[in-house]
Amino acid sequence: MAKIIATKNGSKKDVIIHSAASLFKEKGYVATSMRDIAENIGVEAPSLYNYIESKKEILNEICFKVGRLFTAHLAEVEASVHSILDKMESIIRFHISMMIEEYENVYISDHEWRHLPEPFLTDFKSRRSNYRSRLATLLQKGIDNNEVNRINPDVAVLTILSAIGGIESWQQSSKKIDSKSLEENMVKMLIDGLRNNSVININSANNNKKARVH
Repeated sequence: MAKIIATKNGSKKDVIIHSAASLFKEKGYVATSMRDIAENIGVEAPSLYNYIESKKEILNEICFKVGRLFTAHLAEVEASVHSILDKMESIIRFHISMMIEEYENVYISDHEWRHLPEPFLTDFKSRRSNYRSRLATLLQKGIDNNEVNRINPDVAVLTILSAIGGIESWQQSSKKIDSKSLEENMVKMLIDGLRNNSVININSANNNKKARVH
């Protein structure tokens, strides 16, 4: 019987989760069986249970791992001394990099989380809601200090996350746009959309007046 072979940087459990993530993305969580996962690795299904209890455990591992990565990065950004727009740029770039480098896992956490069993489902929904609320709070601070346009912060968060979610289409395309160009263009459009240009124009006008006086 073939054995699960651990990779250089991962355990045998990691191999199982990686195989499952690929199939969850391709077939969907519900349509994927433990036998499918085993066949994808090239082993017998019973051998999986030495490392993983169930398909639900795999989904739980994927969803919460992605959630922890996003939350940890957000905490770092919140604690930094950068401007709100700089913080939002860092968050946007991180989301884009995750959509490119961890696409299968992010896709699953975005689309298959509804199949998490309780109490994990309620916990995951609460974490998602809290994450978005923290993003909205950052934007509200930017609005209050006139750095960000006076827009509804919840709508802004929805728009930003939806735009980044559109990278799914790029992943499924022939990728005529390279990943770096994709990132830079998206960042420019999203940050420019947040920036309060009226304050910039006022400051520019004031500077011009001072220059004429001197």
